[in-house]
Amino acid sequence: GVSPCEILAPALYHGYYIRPRINKQLDRGTSEISLNEHKFQVFLDVCHFLPDELTVRTVDNLLEVMGQHPQKADRHGFISREFTRTYILPLDVNPLLVRATLSHDGILSIVAPRTGKEVKARVNEVKITQEEQLVGKEEPSDEGKGKE
Repeated sequence: GVSPCEILAPALYHGYYIRPRINKQLDRGTSEISLNEHKFQVFLDVCHFLPDELTVRTVDNLLEVMGQHPQKADRHGFISREFTRTYILPLDVNPLLVRATLSHDGILSIVAPRTGKEVKARVNEVKITQEEQLVGKEEPSDEGKGKE
């Protein structure tokens, strides 16, 4: 069984304590799915990949997102990354209407409208468009906040 001290102990990863900052970095690469009566939407963190290293396609009622970049040198040696994530599309989503947009901070947004009726499945390559980063737009400042 599990003892109470094991439950209350700090989070361990292979014998090392995971600091909250590091733990937050381990969460990157996750996805979020949103589904309502009008649309199917996926948000996926792909910040480690360039736009031309990503592929989005539909095969029947499956949505496939793939990323791959070749081995390259970094300060620790060499690294290569590759992933494939597959989602099941609702049967009332037309695979030909799936659209993908990549934000400047590496979030891939995939959206497809729901038709309300079942659609015949087929293969479809989805073009990824890149969002423009607004130049000159400043973040709201914290001036005046918290001062009393």
